[in-house]
Amino acid sequence: MLTVDFTRFPLAAGDRVLDLGCGAGRHAFECYRRGAQVVALDQNAEEIREVAKWFAAMKEAGEAPAGATATAMEGDALNLPFPDASFDVVIISEVMEHIPDDKGVLAEMVRVLKPGGRIAVTVPRYGPEKICWALSDAYHEVEGGHIRIYKADELLGRMREAGLKPYGTHHAHALHAPYWWLKCVFGVDNDKALPVRAYHKLLVWDIMKKPLATKVAEQLLNPVVGKSFVAYATKPHLPKTDAKTEA
Repeated sequence: MLTVDFTRFPLAAGDRVLDLGCGAGRHAFECYRRGAQVVALDQNAEEIREVAKWFAAMKEAGEAPAGATATAMEGDALNLPFPDASFDVVIISEVMEHIPDDKGVLAEMVRVLKPGGRIAVTVPRYGPEKICWALSDAYHEVEGGHIRIYKADELLGRMREAGLKPYGTHHAHALHAPYWWLKCVFGVDNDKALPVRAYHKLLVWDIMKKPLATKVAEQLLNPVVGKSFVAYATKPHLPKTDAKTEA
């Protein structure tokens, strides 16, 4: 289940991509399939081990084209172990709402992104997320949980302050918003409640079968209750300076 829309965020074979806070690796895997040179970074060692296993399995199965590379590594989003201007593309999906110093994370992403490079940022959308917080304290009052809710203009403003130039936005995963509302009502750790189990089966069916009906329904509902807000931006090239000086 991808949150970034690669029709709006084009990726070229050979692009060097950083999936920052990669989690289970869903975006990193897609970039690898598209021929990118991928670095998947997360502070969770267990998840990184799983991502590395999947990268190896994808290579063995021939799922990635020739020239594509994939590396999974532990790392700190506030102190990235890469030189300046190392990546053509940076993706950070459903991560910034967890990090107290979100401005610091943005600054690090901009540092390692090449001038002219592209960045995709996704966070929980304000409205659906606000409902989750109202329904359940346990949803967000956990170690490593969500510590803020972004309004779209606020996130775009912080991206501009960091030196990025946003060029597009959209919402995603409308069908997932009711699932999380149900989880908040019946208990975020309670997967046995009948409404939660039934809705989860619907989501799994949708992901596996990709029926036209749910695809159309989600497209229609995304502007209204899409659970994620997605923003795309570029890092402008430095202005050219005239090296000549007057005599």
